[in-house]
Amino acid sequence: MKRVLAAVLLCLLPLTAWCAVSANADATYDQDTVIKEAEGFFGKGAKGIAQVMEKVFKEQGRPNGFIKGEEAGGALVVGVRYGDGTLFMKDGEQRKVHWQGPSVGFDAGADVSKVFVLVYNLPDANAIFRRYPGVDGSLYFVAGVGVNYVEADNIVLAPIRLGVGWRQGVNAGYMHVTRTKSWNPF
Repeated sequence: MKRVLAAVLLCLLPLTAWCAVSANADATYDQDTVIKEAEGFFGKGAKGIAQVMEKVFKEQGRPNGFIKGEEAGGALVVGVRYGDGTLFMKDGEQRKVHWQGPSVGFDAGADVSKVFVLVYNLPDANAIFRRYPGVDGSLYFVAGVGVNYVEADNIVLAPIRLGVGWRQGVNAGYMHVTRTKSWNPF
C-alpha cells in the first residue's frame, strides 16, 4: 500500500510543479507583452528598447506590473528627479503614481524622459508607495536609453528611460513613489 501511495505522489509531483509555473505565469507579464507595451509607449522608432527589455528580463525575470510615465530631472553634483505615471498590475488594477527623489554624485546636466518602469514582487498596488534607494549612471546626449534598478523590501523597480537632453554621470539617491505630487524631493 505504501508503494502505491508513493507511486501516486511521484506521478503528482510534475503536476504540482506545472501548476506553480502556470500560477506564476498568470500573475506576471511575459516578455513579448511587455515589449509591445513599451514600443507602443515609446514609439516604434525607439531603437534599443527590445534589447534593454531582454537584458532586464534575463536579470530579473517576469514582472507583475509596469508603470508608464514621464519625468524630468537635473543635477550639478546634487540632483533631483520628478515624475508621474500610471501603474498597471497584471491582475488588472491601475493606480496613478508620482515620484521624486534627490541624488548626489558625479552628475551634471538636465534631461526629460519617458519612463517605462518594470515592477517586480509587488504584493498589491498600495505596496508601491515607499522609497527605493539605488545608484544611477546616465549618459544622455540628444537622445538615449538607460535602465537601472532600485529596490526596497524585495520589491524591485527597473526604470527604463528614453531621454532627451544632456546629462552624464553617476549618482546615488532614491526614488520616492507617492500618491500625490510633491515638489519636495525628500
